[in-house]
Amino acid sequence: MVLLRLLMQIYILGIESSCDDTSAAVIRNDVICSNVTAGQEVHKYFGGVVPELASRAHQQNIIPVIDIAVKKANIQKNQLSAVAFTRGPGLLGSLLVGTSFAKALALGLNVPLIEVNHLQAHIMVHFIMDEEHTNPVPEFPFLCLTVSGGHTQIVKVGEGFDMQIIGQTIDDAAGETFDKAAKIMGLSYPGGPVIDELAVQGDPGRFTFARPVIQGLDFSFSGLKTSILYFLRDRLKEDPEFIEKNKADLCASIQSTIIEILMQKLRLAADQTGIREIAIAGGVSANSGLRSALAATREKHGWNIFIPPLQYSTDNAAMIAIAGYYKFLNGEFSNQSVAPYARG
Repeated sequence: MVLLRLLMQIYILGIESSCDDTSAAVIRNDVICSNVTAGQEVHKYFGGVVPELASRAHQQNIIPVIDIAVKKANIQKNQLSAVAFTRGPGLLGSLLVGTSFAKALALGLNVPLIEVNHLQAHIMVHFIMDEEHTNPVPEFPFLCLTVSGGHTQIVKVGEGFDMQIIGQTIDDAAGETFDKAAKIMGLSYPGGPVIDELAVQGDPGRFTFARPVIQGLDFSFSGLKTSILYFLRDRLKEDPEFIEKNKADLCASIQSTIIEILMQKLRLAADQTGIREIAIAGGVSANSGLRSALAATREKHGWNIFIPPLQYSTDNAAMIAIAGYYKFLNGEFSNQSVAPYARG
């Protein structure tokens, strides 16, 4: 693989359109040349992503985003070795836009088409290299806590990027819990970053919420969401200004509870598997509290910790491109009949 990198310049275009961000990236071997994302502000007015509006915005954004990504990479489209795209999981309408464009572009350029699993791509960001190839990467096997608005998983990653889910949420995701709690408190969307910002100013031990009792490595967050809802409902009956008076402490307490649930399961997974190579990925990996909690375990548990750069934590096409690069090396190509999937 190292010899191939030295002999060839492989350019992969990555396309990400699983939710409300239209993103395109170009990777040269395992080094990112460009990573461009167009967001969709309209969803803030609805307190969540509206699928129909998201797919329409993708149609408007995908051509200029890809054009900018290729120009920033300082290459021509005919230099692309392959086109990689998010096949799923995600919003079906949004995925259709990215899938259709990727298929057409690959056909027009007569280059391979590569499908990528969105969740696996989040994990693959840990293998994006700098120009000098000096940044550390996890050794196999390693555990990755993948946490986003729609998913919460613990994945065991083995040689050849063999990925096995050993724990996952049985109901709601951690990111969804952040957003739901923020919505209940009247905070802006997306709520996770807002809670994170306010939590820094608050006391994480001020309020206590119900924690799930789930055996094994699986997660559950539905009970926590209900606990937050009922707690605030009862306090608002006593004092209509309760949320406003205690906003920072509420955010700190909610964030602390979610993070401790995540960390408890991750510690259990490390103990059961004996693995000390630990990574995080997904949108919630941008949370400062989770990053701090993970870093604090470095010495206490003897873990080798891997935390992705912020620009690769949330949905982005760089993660699709790096996954596409390794699939290209393995000859894992798709055909023109491939269709997106919403769940998987």
